Amino acid sequence: MKLTYYGHSALLVESAEASVIIDPFLSGNPASGADPKDIKVDAVLLTHGHSDHLGDAVEIAKNNDCPIFGVYELADYCQDKGAKVQHMNIGGATSYHGFTIKYTPALHSSSIKEGDTWIYLGEPAGILLTLEGKTLYHAGDTALFGDMRLIGERHAIDAAFLPIGDMLTMGPDDALLAARWLRAGKVIPVHYNTFPAIKQDGTQFCDRLKQEGIEGYPLKPGESLET
Repeated sequence: MKLTYYGHSALLVESAEASVIIDPFLSGNPASGADPKDIKVDAVLLTHGHSDHLGDAVEIAKNNDCPIFGVYELADYCQDKGAKVQHMNIGGATSYHGFTIKYTPALHSSSIKEGDTWIYLGEPAGILLTLEGKTLYHAGDTALFGDMRLIGERHAIDAAFLPIGDMLTMGPDDALLAARWLRAGKVIPVHYNTFPAIKQDGTQFCDRLKQEGIEGYPLKPGESLET
């Protein structure tokens, strides 16, 4: 399985069974180095509705004639934009095209502004994605919360993607504790260095993970990891 990081929280997962992209904030993020038109996937997965996560989801879904998976209100919003969708909600799981997706809690918010109006897009979430017998956990945008320990206990997580930017999500200290609780085989920091407000040192964070006996990978936009 190949995991390619496109900056911020965007992640492309490619396997022999399926290819999916999570939170495809590409064209609005000059550091991503990816063109939405070049993305070939079987599904688009969204953690929440903020513009830096919703990103190019609708365009990618239309280009690939594939569904967007999202919490109910977010899926409805994407459907109104002309995309195929699969309505989900927190705690629910489903299988599609060779993979299983389960939505987990996250502590954040989820909305988008159109004109002068904020549109509520349901609750934020994390994603457990299982394919080829391996499980990935994308925490989305979240604060540290105690049930991360339960997520780690109930699921054998091969790779976890954790925000470290602080200010808008948990920072490195809380993400380090989350990594301990999740007991993932590999941890990849995300949601940092996109904007000045979330500037962090991903290499330093991974060095701290190593001191805890945890494998950390500070991927740069466009870099991949095999798992």
